[in-house]
Amino acid sequence: MENSKQMRTWLDDLGLNHPLVIAGPCSAETEDQVLKIAHELKDTDVNYFRAGIWKPRTRPGNFEGVGALGLKWLQKVKEETGLKTATEVANRAHVELALEHDIDLLWIGARSTVSPFIVQEIADALQGTDKIVLVKNPVNPDLSLWLGAVERLSTANIKKLGVIHRGFSTYEKSKYRNIPEWQLPIELQTKFPDLPIINDPSHITGNRDMIFDVSQTALDLNFDGLIIETHCDPDNAWSDAAQQVTPKVLIQIMKDLQIRKESNEEAEYKNQLSNLRAQIDIIDGQLIDSLGRRMKISDGIGTLKKQKNVAVLQSNRWNQILGAMILEGESKGLSEEFVLRLFKAIHQESINHQEKIING
Repeated sequence: MENSKQMRTWLDDLGLNHPLVIAGPCSAETEDQVLKIAHELKDTDVNYFRAGIWKPRTRPGNFEGVGALGLKWLQKVKEETGLKTATEVANRAHVELALEHDIDLLWIGARSTVSPFIVQEIADALQGTDKIVLVKNPVNPDLSLWLGAVERLSTANIKKLGVIHRGFSTYEKSKYRNIPEWQLPIELQTKFPDLPIINDPSHITGNRDMIFDVSQTALDLNFDGLIIETHCDPDNAWSDAAQQVTPKVLIQIMKDLQIRKESNEEAEYKNQLSNLRAQIDIIDGQLIDSLGRRMKISDGIGTLKKQKNVAVLQSNRWNQILGAMILEGESKGLSEEFVLRLFKAIHQESINHQEKIING
């Protein structure tokens, strides 16, 4: 993406004094429902009104969207409120219908991003469009797959590009519907700082009570905007009821969110920050040194197990370590989720070292 600087132009051209906000129901259910929500979001910080027209569902039989009829409702939203419109597209037919109804912003969902074939089909259908096109991260934490989708669209001469961070699926127990894996969007930001990135706290949390906290974290990490599912009667929504907020709650969230400055030029701030970062650098070095020494001990265990023909994995020992470290972590203010992920990674590296020795 050599022309990534051009991608930010569309966002700069909006001239916003606040992060971009895309809001509206998970699904367009009825014309009255769509228009009611849109009118409640009129004259707020919401820039684009979103509504799912086609809903990819995990299992058949669930509500899968009203289809093309909903696009006419979005046209009425624009006519009556002045809000620009947005919806998800998953194939060429969706794209053609969305363009025909002058939808302003299109996004590619997580289930579509995983398939280069689908993304290419959409890119071909959007060839040279001046519409804004956002790409949600794939279901699994695969940065290359995410960037590959953006590159396919960029190759199709689509200038107004961006990405949506909606979290990643996991089989592990978590308080999130989709774990944020913040390091991935941070890495994406580092590689392509001019690629606009929008956070989707609704799909990350799956819980309306957590929307504010995740939104604030995203803004603290310099995300460019938020896409939040909003419904006038969330508890009775036809899809994703638990993660939708009312327009009133959304407006309050937008008021309460703190927009952080990217930096501060005061000398005292810079000196304090430099000192704290220096302390972190020292501790990071100590962590790597400790992990290196730990793996040398694992090498010794691998040698001993090879001599005695003992299996690498000792489940009872592993469970003892994990339980002890979770308790120790809690006493140091570390979440159970973090400790689990950290020590699972350490354990896997230890297994790799021992297997290399045993099979060597």
